Amino acid sequence: MIKSLLVALTLIILGTNAIAQNTFSISGLVRDQKDGLPGASIYLSGYKIATVADNDGRFKLSNLKPGSYDLLVQLVGYLPYSKSVIISDKSVQVELVLKENVAQLEEVVIRADPNRQKYINQFKDFFIGKTPNALQCKILNPQVLNIDFDITKSTLTVSTTEFLIVENKALGYRLKYMLDRFEYNSRTHIIYYSGHPFFEELKASAAKKKKYIAAREVAYYGSSQHFFRSLYANKTQEEGFIINKMIKVPNPNRYPEYLINANLEKIKAVPEKTGIRQNKGKIDTALLAFWTKQKEMPRTIDKFSRAEVLTDTLVHYFNQNLKYLSYTDALLIQYTKEKNHLLILKQVSGFSGLWMFRKMKFQ
Repeated sequence: MIKSLLVALTLIILGTNAIAQNTFSISGLVRDQKDGLPGASIYLSGYKIATVADNDGRFKLSNLKPGSYDLLVQLVGYLPYSKSVIISDKSVQVELVLKENVAQLEEVVIRADPNRQKYINQFKDFFIGKTPNALQCKILNPQVLNIDFDITKSTLTVSTTEFLIVENKALGYRLKYMLDRFEYNSRTHIIYYSGHPFFEELKASAAKKKKYIAAREVAYYGSSQHFFRSLYANKTQEEGFIINKMIKVPNPNRYPEYLINANLEKIKAVPEKTGIRQNKGKIDTALLAFWTKQKEMPRTIDKFSRAEVLTDTLVHYFNQNLKYLSYTDALLIQYTKEKNHLLILKQVSGFSGLWMFRKMKFQ
């Protein structure tokens, strides 16, 4: 089984025990371009904490420990909204501005796609998985998914302007997921997705809840949450994690940039009757296609480094209350207590920022 986490951020901040006793709040206003919006639902991603905006569009989430939180907002007629909030040593006030969901307000004509179900099934396989637990998961509203397959790039893209609702009968959760984007490239077999989850408990008897709790504990070991907790406590090795790097090396299948550019210019600009342009100035399309494909190839590829990375080279103190995880190359985390179990932390070019969170408690 493989579990992956793609992180488009540069620093991961962890709250320390020095401020673990203090609690704070996130409060604010949900509005559109003019007025406050009553009845908007506000969730904390990754938690089971939620509230509803009052008649003026105001809300408050209390008893929160220092760390990083993602606020999710849902209101009929408006696009789902998310905002990252960092609590350090005081409560935070925010203003959340929603945009109208034009697709909901206007009549939308959907063309029948004979391949839609095939692509949805692919999305389910990669997004939910094929584990025994995954077999007990069901997407309740697949109709909200926007499916696009680019045949020229062999890329399947899935998005939605509504919360995706997944029922997990194996762990006793109903998941509301704000899917930012999902991509699968069938050539490279690279999968990327990002989004924000919110968990709701399924109604169950006391006996059933005990089974859910036991199943959640099994699912927890080797997960990203398990890794970050062990990293926080400096116990990654004891918990069964090995950290390596995926370093970038020049792509051996790609010619140097100067040679690619020179050949492309030569093909397009050489006068007629030189042997490169034939048949009354026509370009050699095969040669042009070859060098164009070279131009599109990535300049570097990831290579596995067998040297183990020590946690004290990654985790540092941000201040007396916070720690941060700093890295440049992609990290490959292997969980040794389960076969074929990988967790990948990878920086994405063009992204930067902070991902902060407090010491996590498994529930």
